[in-house]
Amino acid sequence: MRTLPLGTTGPQSSAIGLGAMGMSALYGDADRAESVATIHAALEAGVTLIDTGDFYAMGHNEMLIGEALRSAPAARREQALTSVKFGALRDPDGGWSGYDGRPAAVKNFAAYSLQRLGVDHIDVYRIARLDPDVPVEETVGAIAELVEKGHVRHIGLSEVGADTIRRAAATAPISDVQIEYSLISRGIEEQILPTVSELGIGITAYGVLSRGLISGHFTRDRKLGAGDFRAMSPRFQGENLDRNLDLVDALRKVAEQKGVSVAQTAIAWVLAQGPRHDAAIVPLVGARRRDRLTEALGALDVRLDAADLAAIEQAVPADAAAGARYPEAQMAHLDSEH
Repeated sequence: MRTLPLGTTGPQSSAIGLGAMGMSALYGDADRAESVATIHAALEAGVTLIDTGDFYAMGHNEMLIGEALRSAPAARREQALTSVKFGALRDPDGGWSGYDGRPAAVKNFAAYSLQRLGVDHIDVYRIARLDPDVPVEETVGAIAELVEKGHVRHIGLSEVGADTIRRAAATAPISDVQIEYSLISRGIEEQILPTVSELGIGITAYGVLSRGLISGHFTRDRKLGAGDFRAMSPRFQGENLDRNLDLVDALRKVAEQKGVSVAQTAIAWVLAQGPRHDAAIVPLVGARRRDRLTEALGALDVRLDAADLAAIEQAVPADAAAGARYPEAQMAHLDSEH
């Protein structure tokens, strides 16, 4: 497993990380035993970075990861890096009611996460979305206090714009910004990537397969359940879905010429962007099963030369995706989009 530093101040991470959200929430039912087995397989393959949020199924995802870590071999468990997002406010019906970045809330969230994960520290801690009512300096400052006390090792950010990144980095060392980045979500290239490159901050890229849309496995006739986030996602609706799957069909032709899968091509493209933008970019793959994990990790063996990259970007041009990456109400919470 290749490794990358998460910025100049962050930990050394595996070149691909595991995003665990789908094992608990937003993509329909998941198999708990298979989820634990997938985490174990990831650790065995050398994946060290495991990403979660304390609000994924209201703590279920953290407890699932805690279970997997406890039952993993000691050597693998000790290599694991926990990346945790906090701050989202939920209600018993599963609703969302904003974000809380107040210093007292930061410390409260952390206390619960440490218990659910069963660890004595969180490796990277970040608020999931900027709290518009609390200056980012206060939120980051509270995490810095947790770092001083040993409860947290590194401070991350999530879905924030260039100005916020600069303000946060002036307050305390920032390891990485977690943000959506894929062939069909390239908004960070204009301002955010140059900013993190300048400041020596890494990127953990989620949505590298656009929630399965560009994985090569999603079909036009697939039915999504009520508990599946994608049933409300603009890119999975009607004509948008048809246009986006046309892009996947074009990408499939490039992948077939390389003798690799569509998913591997899309992940390898993200891996190739680090050197192109002089930034450490670690893709997070949301594999919920061992077979999907194996496929995703195969991207590490895919080498894309200049001709390959040109062919991929001709198949899927920047800004070619139909539909926003979130429903309008959720887009409003993205500091990275303002």
